[in-house]
Amino acid sequence: MKVILSIGILIFSIMCNELFAQEKIYTTRKITVEAPNTDGIIDEDIWSVVEWSDGFLQREPYDGDEPSQKTAFKILYNDNNLFVAIRAYDSEPEKIDRRLSRRDDIEGDWVGISIDSYHDKLTAFSFAVNAAGVKLDVINVNDNSMDKTWNPIWYVKTSVDSLGWIAEMRIPLSQLRFAEKQNHIWGLQVIRSLFRKEEFSVWKYIPQEESGWVSKYGELHGISGIKPKKDVEIMPYVIAKAERFEEEEGNPFATGRSEAISGGVDGKVSITNDLTMNFTINPDFGQVEADPSEVNLSAFETYFEEKRPFFIEGKNIFNFNMRPGGDGDGSRDNLFYSRRIGRRPQYEYDFAENEYADYPENTRILGAFKLSGKTKNGLSIGVLESVTRQEFAEIDLDGNCREISVEPFTNYFLGRVQQDFDKGNTTFGGLITATNRKIIDETMEFLPNSAYTGGLDFTHYWKNKSYYLGIKTVFSRLSGTKEAITNLQESSTRHFQRSDAKHLEVDTNLTSLTGHGGTVQFGKIGEGHLRYGGWVTWRSPGLDLNDMGYMRNADEIQEIAWMNYRIWEPFSIFRSINISINQWAGWDFSGKKLYTGGNTNFNAQFKNYWRTGFGINCQGTSLSRNELRGGPGLLIPASWNYWFHLSTDNRKRLQFELTSFNHVSNNNSGESNGFRFGITYRPSNAISVSFLPFFDVERNSLQYVTTIESDEEDKYIVAEINKKMLSASFRVNFSLSPDFSIQYWGQPFIFSGNYSEFKRITNSQAEDYNNRFHQFSDDEISYVEEYDIYEFDENLDGVVDYIIEDPNFNFFQFRSNLVARWEYIPGSTVYFVWSQGRTGNDASGIFSFNNNMTDLFDIQPHNIFLIKFSYRFIM
Repeated sequence: MKVILSIGILIFSIMCNELFAQEKIYTTRKITVEAPNTDGIIDEDIWSVVEWSDGFLQREPYDGDEPSQKTAFKILYNDNNLFVAIRAYDSEPEKIDRRLSRRDDIEGDWVGISIDSYHDKLTAFSFAVNAAGVKLDVINVNDNSMDKTWNPIWYVKTSVDSLGWIAEMRIPLSQLRFAEKQNHIWGLQVIRSLFRKEEFSVWKYIPQEESGWVSKYGELHGISGIKPKKDVEIMPYVIAKAERFEEEEGNPFATGRSEAISGGVDGKVSITNDLTMNFTINPDFGQVEADPSEVNLSAFETYFEEKRPFFIEGKNIFNFNMRPGGDGDGSRDNLFYSRRIGRRPQYEYDFAENEYADYPENTRILGAFKLSGKTKNGLSIGVLESVTRQEFAEIDLDGNCREISVEPFTNYFLGRVQQDFDKGNTTFGGLITATNRKIIDETMEFLPNSAYTGGLDFTHYWKNKSYYLGIKTVFSRLSGTKEAITNLQESSTRHFQRSDAKHLEVDTNLTSLTGHGGTVQFGKIGEGHLRYGGWVTWRSPGLDLNDMGYMRNADEIQEIAWMNYRIWEPFSIFRSINISINQWAGWDFSGKKLYTGGNTNFNAQFKNYWRTGFGINCQGTSLSRNELRGGPGLLIPASWNYWFHLSTDNRKRLQFELTSFNHVSNNNSGESNGFRFGITYRPSNAISVSFLPFFDVERNSLQYVTTIESDEEDKYIVAEINKKMLSASFRVNFSLSPDFSIQYWGQPFIFSGNYSEFKRITNSQAEDYNNRFHQFSDDEISYVEEYDIYEFDENLDGVVDYIIEDPNFNFFQFRSNLVARWEYIPGSTVYFVWSQGRTGNDASGIFSFNNNMTDLFDIQPHNIFLIKFSYRFIM
């Protein structure tokens, strides 16, 4: 019996492998007569010159099974366009889900076609549409990755009938990239998502255990005699903007109102068959949603996601991350962080009494261009150039005005190349960035004059791309005044001045700083349910990426190992299960251990379409090199973290989700509890409303307060902080059509920080937790309410040794955006935007929802009204 069973399993395995290995080919035909109308009906006779192709198989949930509904497609072409008809059969057409939304955010039933016109088995141009006519367009890169920021010009209509629904597409060949030759073979995949069953089926079957995607496509034959198109698109725009805010008596800059009209030009030019240049002159991003509110009490700057269209479109080619994945410190490190361009001015002016200032919120971008593409020989090229102007703050004192420079004229450059070998099984490339500042004012000499970074990356896949080896190296060199380079050495990224860092020292005579880093990684990402891998990353003490990139810590060697087991076949009560185990550790360049930890996570979807997940994280005792802001490293007690998530069926009109986070530190040194609850309601296909409140309570016994500088020995003051934070995101999406949408987002944010149990660090790395500090007694510290300060008398001689201001605080903020967007013809849009902001604070440190919300909405808002009109010219 066992022998028979073994033979049966072997035969089944061979059949599955043959099914997967079988090539699928679709042969199209060129039309020379009148092209079909893109109306979603496909009733023209011309469609009969090619055959329907079907034979789709499921990928989810039942990998390799026949889909529950049939799908078929046809493809035609002429000299200028590709014509695609997809028939999504449905035995219950009344259940077809036709949800409206903004472009690239499709829900409901959808179909799509993906075309590897390079036929490099790595890159594909994908066009999808849902049953309501909402578009999704994606570039697939590096075989497995997707870039949703691509927004080509193409045309599609959909219709529903008794057999199901139809999508009819017209894709201009100008939106594809292909070689100039007589006959073409392109990679081809056609996809369908059946929403009510969360069923995903494909024309060319690719098992879930396979690691590749584009490399496994079928083929499109029959295309010949076409020529690559070189389009020129120019999109001038004009903006009318009005602001209303609180008028402040005596402040010449706070008049309560301002109006302005401005304009600019965006454009796209096909330089060659393979390379496209995008440019923008005097850009304005007023339609972009504001960043979420936050209070940052760490030594590091916050990482904010890019939202500006020019910088997010095609960003994948400019990516050069230091680490291949994961989260936590180091996961964001990258040679290119586009938010550096147009950043908030870096010079912080110390205001005198009765002074007023008109301070720019951001640096103005004068112009930028991107050149990107991929040649027929597999060479990917990316070039970005941007110039920002010198910014000034206008200072007024008793009617006398003067200007001070707050950001110098700056040029940003990035160049990226990457060559594919052996059909993408091997890639080798490099990237370089250059930041050059024209510093002519003494106030700007704290910044480097120039900053250059670069890197090389190599990746090799084998055994059908199931295994990979990656090597990446980076370097940096920054030049500037002695002040600028000293600031870099003493910054939170490295803190060379730490008394316990015997392998480091501050050299105040340096006028340049160099460093290096890199990553070596290995992993199994295909074949079966089990995946695993790991990497080692290093950043030398002098490495710095923060002029055009993002990096938190230098002087670090990090090791990470991971293992993942996924079950994608439904069984018992589950549709799928994912289990992961991770381990990490870190050292500085002297060999001192900085941290160690590990976690395990479980995620699952049930057959009723609910989802759940939970995880446990253990972080060992760690050495924080920045907690004391330049003081010695501070040992942080070990901790345990727990999380749990539950969400209901996302196909339903009404959805709920619940997430909790819990943290407990050893030695009773800290704890936190966070809860997030979400509700989403879709009363109709055109409207979606969501509400997501989040409440967090945290206690930390070693929160940094200040440093008391002394000729003998600096004193590092910490305290216990009790933090409470409440935020709530509210969204409304209303789509009148696939081309006309109205979106609203609003977020109130309340944060309180209450300090107590003040301490002075005595032995920051003592083995016993209580020996790391001295907690001040009531005799040593007193609060002076009249001046809102604390007085310290450490030796109890009746003389105040030093004072600090009461650090208690409350911060409250409200931000909102209302954006109406109408794409009145493809590529041409009208925006109406209303943004509102309210910001306030007090020194109570007491969290009171009623009082804080009352204070918040008593603040006079800052309102911005904006109309932006653009028109696309094709030349």
